[in-house]
Amino acid sequence: MNQLNVKMKIKKGDTVVVLLGKDRGKKGMVIKSDPVRRRVVVDGLNLVKKHVKPKRGGQKGQIVSVPSSIEVSNVQLFCTSCKKGSRVRIERSDDMVKRMCVRCNVEIPVSKKE
Repeated sequence: MNQLNVKMKIKKGDTVVVLLGKDRGKKGMVIKSDPVRRRVVVDGLNLVKKHVKPKRGGQKGQIVSVPSSIEVSNVQLFCTSCKKGSRVRIERSDDMVKRMCVRCNVEIPVSKKE
C-alpha cells in the first residue's frame, strides 16, 4: 500500500461510536490515528492490561490499563446534530473540503484535543 496517499475520514480529535467488539455502543474521542495501518486509538475504550517494570530501585512494578487500537471500519463518526453515529460524505468546493453527515447533511467540524 502506498504510504503517501493513505486517507481516512476519521481524524484525531473526532468523537466516534464503536460498532463492534467489547465496547460496542460506547462513545469516545480519537487520541491517535494511523492511516497506514487503518487503525485509531480511542480514549478510554478497548483497554488492555500492560505489565510495567519498575524504573528505579525501590519502585514496584504494576499492571496498568492502556487503550489499544481499533480497526477504523469498526468505528463510526458521531454526528452532534442527529446524536447518532453516521457515515461521512466529503464535499469539495473552492479549495474547501468539508465532511458532511450522510443522515442530516450537516457539516461535521474537526474538534482538536488540546
